[in-house]
Amino acid sequence: MAGHSKWKNIQKRKNAQDQKRGKIFMKLAKDIYVAAKEGGADPEMNPGLRLAVDKAKANNMPNDNIDRAIKKATGNLDGVTYEDGFYEGYGPAGTAVMVEILTDNKNRTASDVRHAFSKYGGNLGENGCVSFMFHRKGYLLIDRETTDADEDTLMLTLIEAGAEEMETSEEVFEIYTEPENFKSVKQALEAQGYEFEEAEVTFIPTTDSDLSDEDQQQFDKLIDALEDLEDVQDVYHNAAS
Repeated sequence: MAGHSKWKNIQKRKNAQDQKRGKIFMKLAKDIYVAAKEGGADPEMNPGLRLAVDKAKANNMPNDNIDRAIKKATGNLDGVTYEDGFYEGYGPAGTAVMVEILTDNKNRTASDVRHAFSKYGGNLGENGCVSFMFHRKGYLLIDRETTDADEDTLMLTLIEAGAEEMETSEEVFEIYTEPENFKSVKQALEAQGYEFEEAEVTFIPTTDSDLSDEDQQQFDKLIDALEDLEDVQDVYHNAAS
């Protein structure tokens, strides 16, 4: 992960995401729905639901929306069944792209994803064609303006909690964990009073792909098109920041 900064990608897309707040809430609600459907309505007894709720709160999703999604799942109020999965493909200049979906109609979703790839210089590939280029990791982002702790103090807490790696910049601390250690590391940091800009289990590329200015423009259009799709939950890629 050395050299890869997820924070830079977050910065780049933050303004655009703020304009899509309604769609973001809808996607977060689907996450909560599926987690509650599979493991029950109590976040303390359902780690998947706890993670989905934490992510929703980190995105300022209202509690009423969260509660409604849980009640739909446990009461089956709308009769909708969602399926999750991934599509993999290549963007401009051979960039690796993984698309995480949650849908009630996989045929529709596959068609929409394939169209986005084709329209913006990419192509949809077979399962496994790019996933080997990513590692699943827990990721925690701390804005340095929100804490008085120095790097050494934070590092000591992370070592004791079982974190894997920390990268620092003038603005943020980026912390990586194994997925199974994500919850314990997050709880250890919360107990010390740390707050997070991002906290999720995600996919981190093992290598970055550099793009020309022209390819970068096409690539950005592809990512925007994929993220705009109702059934797309997340898009992971290895384009350099």
